[in-house]
Amino acid sequence: MHLIHSMAYTGQQPWHGLGNQLLPSQPIEVWAKQAGMDFTIESADVRFVSGNAGTNLGSIHAFPEQKVLYRSDSKLPLSVVSSRYNVVQPREVLEFYRDLTEVGGFELETAGVLKDGKKLWALARTGQSVSLKGCDEVNGYLLLATACDGTLATTAQFTSVRVVCNNTLAIALSDNTGAIKVPHRSQFDPQAVKRQLGIAISSWDAFMVRVKAMSECKVTDAVAEKFLRRVLTYSTTNQADRDAIAVNERAIKAVHALYTGKGMGADLASASGTVFGLLNSVSEFTDHHRRARSEDHRRDASWFGSGAVLKARAWDEAMKLVA
Repeated sequence: MHLIHSMAYTGQQPWHGLGNQLLPSQPIEVWAKQAGMDFTIESADVRFVSGNAGTNLGSIHAFPEQKVLYRSDSKLPLSVVSSRYNVVQPREVLEFYRDLTEVGGFELETAGVLKDGKKLWALARTGQSVSLKGCDEVNGYLLLATACDGTLATTAQFTSVRVVCNNTLAIALSDNTGAIKVPHRSQFDPQAVKRQLGIAISSWDAFMVRVKAMSECKVTDAVAEKFLRRVLTYSTTNQADRDAIAVNERAIKAVHALYTGKGMGADLASASGTVFGLLNSVSEFTDHHRRARSEDHRRDASWFGSGAVLKARAWDEAMKLVA
């Protein structure tokens, strides 16, 4: 089952093989149409019917504390939310990038709609890049995503993508937070978010210094084993919880295999026997191999959910090794 409802992309075909391919440097208006983001999210009062369940339908009442959100094009209901819930429209997600792409040198690469319109995202390449020894290239991106079903605050996140394996890592901002999050009880102010992000040359520079240090830091097999156990072992309060322990062991074995040669780019000088190799073995496992109901569910978790948490833990442990 695909979570993807519609999307557009430039460059290589994305992970699920779906979407409309665009030539580079298309205007926002083209992206809106081709990504299926040319609708608005409308709202209506929640109403309910009271009375007998038989032929008598009873009377209709309003419940003003809640509202139904629905698509303007298909009238498909998306969620029931508080009357104080601030919706971020699909077009606002794309408009966030207008000045960045027109004058800032950014290039939109993917945008689209998940879960019929409940979640929306766009991802743009920033133009920032670092090449580690062995021609291991890592590019900078800016992700903006939102949801209208209460599952995600509007989130702006700098992300890196390692070209050889398409692994993603969140880039910490100057205050060491991973993202700017605007809860839906607040009004989304795109310019304020950009100011907070600092459209962060400094964040990328700090990230670049750190990944270079990781790529030059060799580790022993014993250190690698301890790293994987710290990152991938979930503590269990009940010793009889053998299922959880088995999941931990499977993950450690799978990630170790990626690290020792099976991973994409594992044999590059930057990754072979290094902290950067350890970090990428975890991110490749999370982005491409971790158990999930579908590729889309895995990507959703990798960007916003448990996978993102796992990669953040791996980053923190990697930083300790090069400190």
